[in-house]
Amino acid sequence: MFSGVINLQRILQPTTGEAANIVVPHLDNLLKLDPYLVPYQDEIRRRYHVFQKILKQLNTEEQGIDVFTSAYKHFGIHINHETNEINIKEWAPGAKAMYIHGDFNNWKEKQYPFTRDQWGVWRITIPALSDGSSAIKHGQAIKLLIETSDGKLVNRICPWSRYVQRAEKSNIYHGVFYDPPNNEIYQFKYSQPKKRDRLKIYEAHVGISSSNEEIATYENFRINIIPRIVKQGYNTIQLMAVMEHPYYASFGYQVTSFFAASSRFGTPEDLKALIDEAHKYDLTVLLDLVHSHSCKNIEDGINMFDGT
Repeated sequence: MFSGVINLQRILQPTTGEAANIVVPHLDNLLKLDPYLVPYQDEIRRRYHVFQKILKQLNTEEQGIDVFTSAYKHFGIHINHETNEINIKEWAPGAKAMYIHGDFNNWKEKQYPFTRDQWGVWRITIPALSDGSSAIKHGQAIKLLIETSDGKLVNRICPWSRYVQRAEKSNIYHGVFYDPPNNEIYQFKYSQPKKRDRLKIYEAHVGISSSNEEIATYENFRINIIPRIVKQGYNTIQLMAVMEHPYYASFGYQVTSFFAASSRFGTPEDLKALIDEAHKYDLTVLLDLVHSHSCKNIEDGINMFDGT
């Protein structure tokens, strides 16, 4: 198991001397193309050295980078549609205890406790109700309740949430159990465009894509903006600010939920429809994602998730 922060702190110690002899592929060519990078070549070597160490650790402990970056498939909240059991898995090595609560249990704090393994991974399985339906219904508000090392109980949003919303008359976001019925799940009709040799990119922000004084939606972009992009001859759309962010003026670069499409523009199904419409016109769609642009919010962000 990749043990996260502890190992990363060890790996990321300055190793300039050790890295001086590291061979970086095509570095000489890079320095010729951009001579301004020459004073920083030792740092480039050091970073490549760190990258190689982390990659080796992922291959050894996590079955490779592809498996490691697919963690969203088993971390977070998932429903087994055959049994309607709900399985939740979180990594919080600094937590003393963890619970799930929300609309589904009238926000009772400690009704559903998790169990922890030696790696700091917490799990719980919530069985189906007596009528066979899932205990948590689509659209219900939920939060994790974490007991920190000093005994405090704090609310947190699941970092793997696919949909979060801001409560009415509140500045704080909450997780939403997202499990729409089959007839509400958008079905893609068009295949992704083939990889292009050259991109002609139209960079766009969904929220400001309307001339009206309002926050525009995925639906507005699909109906009104995509035809204009096609008409102007672009072959690629780069969408800004798609990941959820409480502070709208940040243009989406203070992210709190990296796996949730921003609810202020519509639902995940609305975003799927937008992307499918772009594919209809053979447009490639890129999402502007920068992992270092995370929000410092605590209760509805990933900062101090387990109290550390």
